[in-house]
Amino acid sequence: MSHSRYRTLRERKLTEGFTEPAEVAEARHEIRMSMALAKAVYDRRTELGLTQTELADRAGLTQAKISRIEGSDTVPTLPLLARLAKALDATLNIALDDADTHVTFTAHHHDAA
Repeated sequence: MSHSRYRTLRERKLTEGFTEPAEVAEARHEIRMSMALAKAVYDRRTELGLTQTELADRAGLTQAKISRIEGSDTVPTLPLLARLAKALDATLNIALDDADTHVTFTAHHHDAA
C-alpha cells in the first residue's frame, strides 16, 4: 500500500470517529506517566551535575536501576521515589489527571548558616 493511500485510509478512519481500543489508550497513558518521571529524574540529576552512578550511590541503588528509571523501563515504588527525591535533594511533585501528567522535582533551598 502506498503512503498516500495509507494516509487517506487513516484520515478516513479519523473523520469517521475511529477511536483506539481502551487498552491501547490506557497503555499510552501509562507510558506517558513513566516518561514524565524519567525526564524529571534525568533533568534534576543533570542539573546537579551527577552521573547515574553518583545518583545511584546517593540513593542506595544500582546504576542499572537509575538507567531503567530514566529509560522508562520500570515503575518505581513509593519508597523508591522517596529515596530518589532525597538523593536529588528535592521534593517530588506529581500531578495526575486524565489528560496530562506533570512530574517535577523542586530543589530544597538550604539556608547558609
